[in-house]
Amino acid sequence: MNANRRKLLAFIILPLAVGAVAGILTRNSMTTYNTLNQPALSPPGWLFPVVWTILYILMGVSSYLVATSPSPKKREALMLYALQLFLNFIWSPIFFGLGNYVLAFLVLIVLWYVVFRMIRIFFRVDPTAALLQIPYLLWLTFAAYLNLAIIFLN
Repeated sequence: MNANRRKLLAFIILPLAVGAVAGILTRNSMTTYNTLNQPALSPPGWLFPVVWTILYILMGVSSYLVATSPSPKKREALMLYALQLFLNFIWSPIFFGLGNYVLAFLVLIVLWYVVFRMIRIFFRVDPTAALLQIPYLLWLTFAAYLNLAIIFLN
């Protein structure tokens, strides 16, 4: 395997690992989630890990494109990437572990804003990298709807 492929693989593994650790920390999350009053449009529980796996892979590819770009903006872009990954990680333990739906929603709003800013700077570094993040922003928007609805319904 050449160096570029190993680097790409490392960039894909990082968000997958972050998601896996969050999943391990909240391993009974779907049981908890299923006990909550669900909003309309709430997807089945099995869909969440499928969607997140796809999104984490897209994040990894996107961050690899930014990291390998010659752009002087790549450091700033990768700092936002790291921040959003951290916020992404802490959401699950706050929502599922602490059951603090309001704080989780606030973290989600900050995460959405950071991802929006990240997409904007990714676009200046590598437009393809930015486009690969759009499904993530859309999913976060949907997650915010679900989170807010759970606040009101529970």
